Amino acid sequence: MPVANTIAMKRLLVLSALIAVCFLSPSALFGQALGNAGTIQGSVTDPSGAVLPNARVTIINRVTNYQQSATTDGTGAFRLTNIPPNPYHLEVSAPNFGTVEQDVDVRSTVPVSLKIPMAVAGTKQTVTVEAAGGDLLENVPYAHNDVDISSLSKLPVSSPGAGVSDAVMLSSGAVAADSNGFFHPLGDHAQTSFSVDGQPISDQQSKAFSTQIPLDAIQSMELITGAPPAEFGDKTSLIVNAVTRSGLGQKPYGSLLGQWGSFATYSEEATLGLGNSKVGNFLAFNAVRSGRFLDTPEFTPIHAIGNNGTFFDHFDFQPSGKDTFHLNILGARNWFQIPNTYDQLGQDQRQKATTFNFAPGYQHIFSPTTLLTINPFYRHDHVNYYPSPDFTADTPATLAQNRTLTNWGGKADLSYVTSRHNFKIGTQLMQTRLHENFSFGITDPTAGAFQDQDGNFLSSLSPYDLTQPGGKLFQFDASKKINQYAIYAQDSIKFGNLQVQAGLRVDIYHGIVSDTSAQPRIGFSYLIKPTGTVLRFSYTRTFETPYNENLILSSATGVGGLVSNTFGAVSQPLHPGNRNQFNAGLEQAVGRWLVVSADYFWKYTNNAYDFGVLFNTPIAFPIAWNKSKLDGVAVRIGTPNLHGFQWTTTMGHTRARYFPPETGGLIFNNGVPPDSVFRIDHDQAFQQTTQLRYQKGKDGPWIAWTWRYDSGLVAGAVGTLDDALGLTGAQQSAIGFFCGSFRPTIDTPLTDSQCTLSNYGATRLVIPAPGTLDADHNPPRVASRNIFDLGVGTENLFRRERYHTTARFMVTNLTNKDALYNFLSTFSGTHFVQPRAYQAAIGFVF
Repeated sequence: MPVANTIAMKRLLVLSALIAVCFLSPSALFGQALGNAGTIQGSVTDPSGAVLPNARVTIINRVTNYQQSATTDGTGAFRLTNIPPNPYHLEVSAPNFGTVEQDVDVRSTVPVSLKIPMAVAGTKQTVTVEAAGGDLLENVPYAHNDVDISSLSKLPVSSPGAGVSDAVMLSSGAVAADSNGFFHPLGDHAQTSFSVDGQPISDQQSKAFSTQIPLDAIQSMELITGAPPAEFGDKTSLIVNAVTRSGLGQKPYGSLLGQWGSFATYSEEATLGLGNSKVGNFLAFNAVRSGRFLDTPEFTPIHAIGNNGTFFDHFDFQPSGKDTFHLNILGARNWFQIPNTYDQLGQDQRQKATTFNFAPGYQHIFSPTTLLTINPFYRHDHVNYYPSPDFTADTPATLAQNRTLTNWGGKADLSYVTSRHNFKIGTQLMQTRLHENFSFGITDPTAGAFQDQDGNFLSSLSPYDLTQPGGKLFQFDASKKINQYAIYAQDSIKFGNLQVQAGLRVDIYHGIVSDTSAQPRIGFSYLIKPTGTVLRFSYTRTFETPYNENLILSSATGVGGLVSNTFGAVSQPLHPGNRNQFNAGLEQAVGRWLVVSADYFWKYTNNAYDFGVLFNTPIAFPIAWNKSKLDGVAVRIGTPNLHGFQWTTTMGHTRARYFPPETGGLIFNNGVPPDSVFRIDHDQAFQQTTQLRYQKGKDGPWIAWTWRYDSGLVAGAVGTLDDALGLTGAQQSAIGFFCGSFRPTIDTPLTDSQCTLSNYGATRLVIPAPGTLDADHNPPRVASRNIFDLGVGTENLFRRERYHTTARFMVTNLTNKDALYNFLSTFSGTHFVQPRAYQAAIGFVF
């Protein structure tokens, strides 16, 4: 690790130690959960007011199936911790006493304190219990979906090392799927921020860029797609608010799982959690090897082996009721070959990415209504990209990269809760240290990426043409520090059935450029109890910061990148963007068995960001467009758990219109005129995911069926017959190109002697009819696809009480649909959807 990074880590360790020493103090009160999770605590008494030991207290959310229980101690006290933010139904029972039911809303880290009196047997007491499906509704101003570990464990995860990305894509209707764990939230490329137990992470989490937390370490995720609260900044199209699993207050529990699958895929997973009322720890180890680690540019994987290993530890310490300390540690590594096309069979490029994450946290209760949270963090990513040992085997270019991204800082806020207000004020201080070492040389100047619209080699690239005398590698080596400061204040105010969420965030950005932005945010939701309806409306101003991956080089190439400029002649840094976003929606309960949520969004952005990718590699450079206009609809329809059966459908529609000119990137050559408008490859007319699950009992056999439909992302490389005829035979075969009865082969493309304007087409691409191509209203697209997945399993194969044997069998892409995610995209490259794959797993749970 570089000396500067070691010093930064030592500073954070000292800071966290000082916090713990300064604030630890004895107390008889109960403690609380860390991050954004909540706590419910209190006492249970009998009719005379005496304390009641051994009463059973249970909370459950009927939509997510999250459930937690505790038993009152000798003083009648109970505590439930690490609770995801949501409404819950609470039940209290004890021998010889009637059951007490109550609805509890967890929306803050400030503990919810309850005093519950029990009645004598034969009576049932209810306190604030919603009827007619009211407990299915959330009266909040922002659109979001919630997903719990009980659902996460049954999702058809098919991308090795990217389980969290798959889960997000399958759980949110506003997200369009792309290759290698990428997803496009609300029409943006990758404008996603993660909050993991309160740690903000806005850098890329796709396995092509970095690593991510293992899916089995997550207790729940809240996916916010509308009106992000003021505490969230940087990248706000989608907020993934994750709560990780904890051992605090838990008896020893854990699991061992071995999995075997298609493409020589093998994985091992192990978890262990244990603790008491003061100390708890949760560990997760994961390792996977696959012969199709990345999505490939050919249907058959070629040179696509990869592996991933992760270690995650969550430690909690509550020395007193007023103070809580926790620590998250993540170590992860991805190593993989870069998949080849049939035009690159001799190429041997590879990539290795390593991550170390260290995030302590501290909370202190000043009073029953006031709580302080401090979250220091340190995250270091190191990416190495290796060219082939013989650079002449690389085509159309030889590439090498050695870059680091180190993000460290702290987030602190003070929460204050009353019967009407849920107020939070805080600050986030962060530094990102970038180092980029990159080299590039052209080995095939006839490749389309290096040609202008007339088919001529771009003269600005001639210094890097290694096939010509005097050609040499383009080499770049630079470092930069980016400092970011933010302050925010937000309040959720309750006026009867009306909820108002108001906030203000101010960001100060000092990097390659400097900028400041004040961002007001306001949202309203209103519950109409007689009809079980929640109406929502919000306005959000956000400050969209550039992607940090390869930011220094991308800021040095100017408008159009190296396609338009000789390096060093022009430099135009990428500036942060400003966005206005409006959301309007509703949530409707249908009896007690169905809830429907719909949200319309409209976003207008100056300086809209994307990535310009190098061919089919994971090397990408941030680029900026003059502006973007995005709008669409996200819908969720679902049932609670109905005697073991649950149905969920999410769907979405997006229009993503972008306006040139483009700034930054390395080789960016999409031929968009500077005064035009076009649909970018995040644009998809419709996508939907339907999940049907049935499980017999709490841990019995289960079956899960998933249907994913995508109407097809924009794929702008082939808009006419001439574009198709300019492809190689392998590329024509990839899109399923045909001219009447003629088909290309890998080595022999179709020519104009075989093709006419009336007999051509493609099975995996929708090419506009002759004369109808329009970059805004009728662009070429990837063909639509239906993907079906089926899973069966059991969580207690031999029906044992304490130790369970689990078994699972899944088939992804059940019908073996032959489909593309994208094709020759300047933003994403070419990638096929994974063919039919089988997964079998057996495990042990205790």
